[in-house]
Amino acid sequence: MLKKLLATALVLAAPLYAQETSPKLTLTQMPEPKLGPDSMVNPRIAKGQVIDFVFASSKVFPGTSRKIHLYIPAQYDAKKETAVMVFQDGHTYVNPNGEFRVTTVFDNLIAVGDMPPVIGIFIDPGHKGAAKSESSWKNNNRSFEYDTLSADYATFLIDEILPLVGKDYNLTKDPELRAICGTSSGGICAWTVAWERPDAFRKVASSIGSFTNIRGGDAYPGMIRKTEKKPIRGFFQEGINDLDNEHGNWPLGNMAMEAALKFKGYDHKYIWGHGAHSGKQMGAIFPDAMRWLWRG
Repeated sequence: MLKKLLATALVLAAPLYAQETSPKLTLTQMPEPKLGPDSMVNPRIAKGQVIDFVFASSKVFPGTSRKIHLYIPAQYDAKKETAVMVFQDGHTYVNPNGEFRVTTVFDNLIAVGDMPPVIGIFIDPGHKGAAKSESSWKNNNRSFEYDTLSADYATFLIDEILPLVGKDYNLTKDPELRAICGTSSGGICAWTVAWERPDAFRKVASSIGSFTNIRGGDAYPGMIRKTEKKPIRGFFQEGINDLDNEHGNWPLGNMAMEAALKFKGYDHKYIWGHGAHSGKQMGAIFPDAMRWLWRG
């Protein structure tokens, strides 16, 4: 019953991509979102450089270690301040053969002027202890860093990561040219950073964001409604078959977020689909998400 209600609300209130709109298809028959040409390597376009390093000296999250990847666009000019975009769970976004292929998308969109030159900072969640996790998704400090409603992660970025990268690259200090992106818990983290520090970050991209009660994130719709509007632009993606568990219902949490943002007059866009807890739809629409987020 819940999914039927969500599907009805989706048809009435939210846009769908054409590949997902046929009323004759059942959920199991729905075609998977596919990557378009903007996500494919173009041999005629200059490629940015990717640099990897490990950061293990955080004072905000002491005792943690994490891998960080930097993307430096081919058009980078050290004499000019350059826009910046931070990604939680950086390993999945920087993967050239993954669902998002951000570096390829950036190469293509920057080359044709659909977005400014942007330095990408792809940050994995922190991990404590000598034993390595099975994958970066399971780093043991992830939920604490991403799901907590506080300014700590914003402080980590603003006081530690941006100055570190800024030693070697000319990063902008203009909050209108700083963006942050994440999936699931990384998606609510992206919103939290801008919410807590709109003086530093004003662009958010959230995919299947965990606006549920993992660590109190279901409070955001009410907070948005009762707080003076902040200068944040947000792009959100969600699927009606996302998670439903003891923490809450992901589609309902995102519907409440969408309604609150609309009520308060935020510059925002929600794209809905039929997917579950997956990055496939956001990967397929990521180039258009970047065009929308960086417009103007």
